[in-house]
Amino acid sequence: MYLRLENIQKRFDEKIAVDKLSLDIPQGEIFGIIGPNGAGKTTTIRMIMNITMPDEGSITFKGQPLGSGFKDIVGYLPEERGLYKKLTCREVVKYMAALKEFNPSDMDKRIKDWLEKIELIEYADKKVEELSKGMQQKLQFVTTIIHEPEIIILDEIFSGLDPLNIEMIKNILLDLKRQGKTILFSTHVMEQAEKLCDYICMFNRGKKVLDGRLTEIKAKHGQNRIQLDIDGDGKFISSLPGVNSMREFNNYIELEIKSGTATNQLLKSILEKVQVRKFDMVEPSLYDIFIETAKINPDDYYADKEADHV
Repeated sequence: MYLRLENIQKRFDEKIAVDKLSLDIPQGEIFGIIGPNGAGKTTTIRMIMNITMPDEGSITFKGQPLGSGFKDIVGYLPEERGLYKKLTCREVVKYMAALKEFNPSDMDKRIKDWLEKIELIEYADKKVEELSKGMQQKLQFVTTIIHEPEIIILDEIFSGLDPLNIEMIKNILLDLKRQGKTILFSTHVMEQAEKLCDYICMFNRGKKVLDGRLTEIKAKHGQNRIQLDIDGDGKFISSLPGVNSMREFNNYIELEIKSGTATNQLLKSILEKVQVRKFDMVEPSLYDIFIETAKINPDDYYADKEADHV
C-alpha cells in the first residue's frame, strides 16, 4: 500500500486523541478525513508529517518507515496558517519553494501562472499583510503545491474561504488528481468531502467509525430516504405507516423509510392531506451516514466548541 497507518495511538495527558487507528491511503486518489471538531483529524495529520510521534503503532510509505526524504515529496498546509507578512506575495512563494530546494529555470513564470490561477496576480508585489484572510489562505495553498509535491496534505483547506474560492480550490484539486497527485485533506464539513473524495475515513472522539470508497459506503447505506416539499402542515407524515423518522428543514422534509415500504402508497397518503411539490428518493448524505454510524444526536454534532487541536 502507498501510505499506511497501522494501529497508531496518541495521548495527551489522560486524553486519547487518536485511538488504534489503521488506514490505507491509495496512490493517486483524494482521501478525506472527516469528523467534528476535536475528533482527532489534526493529530493524525501531524503524525503523518512526523510533527508529533505516535505513542503506539507505525506509519509507512511504500512499505518503508517514514524517513527524512518524505517531507521533500509532500506539500503540507497546516490548520494554523502562517506566512511572512512583510514579504510580497511573489517573494513568499519563491521563498517557500526554495525551502524545498525547488528552483527551476522558469520559476518566475510558474509563480505568475499560479497567482493568475488563484486571482492574486494584481497583488503579486503587495505585502502579505495587505491581503484579506481569504487571499492569504489562497496564497498559502500555492506555497503548499508550488514545488510540485507527489502527496498533498491539507488540514481544513476550505476554512475561511467564500463559496467562489471554495469552488476554485476544488477545481484545482481535481486537476491535481488528474495529474496523478495523492491528496489527503481533513474537514468537519461533510458536504466538502462528498463533492471531492474517492475515499473517506470518519472520525469521532479519536476513533475511526467508518472508512472506505465513498461510492461503496453510500451504496451500503441504501436508498431509504425521501426528500419532500409540500404546501401545508406535514407533522402527520411522521406517523404514517412505513415512515421510520422525519426531519424538518426550512424548505423541505426528509424522511427515512422502513425497508419494503411502498413509496406509491406513501405518496398517496400524503397527497390526501397536503399538496406535494417534490417527492424524490435520495441517497443518504455523508452527514446522515455519520450521524447514524456514530450514534450521536444531530443537534450535538456542532455543539462541541473545543478547538480542533487534536
